[in-house]
Amino acid sequence: MKVEFFLGRQPIYDRSMEVRGYELLYRRNTDNSADVIDGSLATTQVVHDAFIEVGLEQLVGPHLAFINMTTELICGDNSLPLSADKVVLEVLEDIPVDDPDILLCLRSLSEQGYTIALDDFVYREAADSLIDIADIIKLDVLSMDRADIAAHVQQLKSRNVRLLAEKVETQEDFKFCHDLGFDYFQGYFLSRPEVLQGQRVPTSRLGLMQLFSLLQDQELDVDKLEVVIHNDVTLSYKLLRYINSAYFSLPRKIESIRQAVIYIGFRALKKWAILMGLLKSSDRPSELLVTAMTRARMCELLGIAQGRKDSDPYFTVGLFSTLEALLEAPLEEILKSLPLSTEIYQALVAQEGDAGKALSCTLAYERGDWDRASLAGLATSDITRSYLDAIAWADEMIAEYND
Repeated sequence: MKVEFFLGRQPIYDRSMEVRGYELLYRRNTDNSADVIDGSLATTQVVHDAFIEVGLEQLVGPHLAFINMTTELICGDNSLPLSADKVVLEVLEDIPVDDPDILLCLRSLSEQGYTIALDDFVYREAADSLIDIADIIKLDVLSMDRADIAAHVQQLKSRNVRLLAEKVETQEDFKFCHDLGFDYFQGYFLSRPEVLQGQRVPTSRLGLMQLFSLLQDQELDVDKLEVVIHNDVTLSYKLLRYINSAYFSLPRKIESIRQAVIYIGFRALKKWAILMGLLKSSDRPSELLVTAMTRARMCELLGIAQGRKDSDPYFTVGLFSTLEALLEAPLEEILKSLPLSTEIYQALVAQEGDAGKALSCTLAYERGDWDRASLAGLATSDITRSYLDAIAWADEMIAEYND
């Protein structure tokens, strides 16, 4: 079962009216309203959809992403996977401005290179320590009269921070704030938030539970992690989307789940798993996921039977052959967002190459097209054995899920 997601995006302009960033906003539907109940969950949802479902680079391009942060997310033990050079952390207005623990956490984030913005800021003397940490201060100019706005600008301009006027509703408001010396501008006068809509891929509970269990051990067991992620098409898909996001800026393509696990490392993998866990689905495996598991295993077994030393690409090809049906989108469009090698890409879109021929054989066997269910160097009995072993393996995985 797929779930729709909605994500708001509003541009932030500089004094020359060039886009400098986008605030990413939680949305419940296309009405362009937030209706936030749990701030931390809303931010987690925004991060998940931006990094994994859509792709941060597609959302903001080379610009910064402004993301709201609650106390729980600022000081929680489980930090979100946000790259310091790609995002601005917006400290919400309801966070205690003089809490020593929060100040310590924010100072640590600042020292790590994160840009800190104070959202809907109203000056009071108790906030001086917070101002010292901040890089950007956002003033809600709609909620203040012009005398208050001018007083805030005079008070803050000497504090080595950049000022952002938000909720700029009219041309007169923009001109007034521009003349006062604001650095950035955001609001309906300039651009209303755009609501992006898409389908979120559900994450199975079994895969996440197994992943969490393995991640409790400080020693990263790559073999076991590879197996767990391999066995779940959505985890595999989301991991490759995540590792291909702007957070990593990969210098090369990742061809297998094993490479992804090794590349990402323990700490980053744990962050990713936590993000998945916060948004986990309780859905039971669908027949489509069973098909994906069977295809993946059969392709892998065919590669092994042919004497291939590396059967990982075969497994990946079989696993991802169901993405078009799973996401209800053209396969080539989906694959553009994944860091796949030319070999795997061609295998999926054209069933070319060794892995592509194994997939073609697997699909033919599924359909009962015995004339096409063949593969060079393999007897019919080898192919039949691979199919039956793949079904048994998939059944075993489902039985483990249902226990």
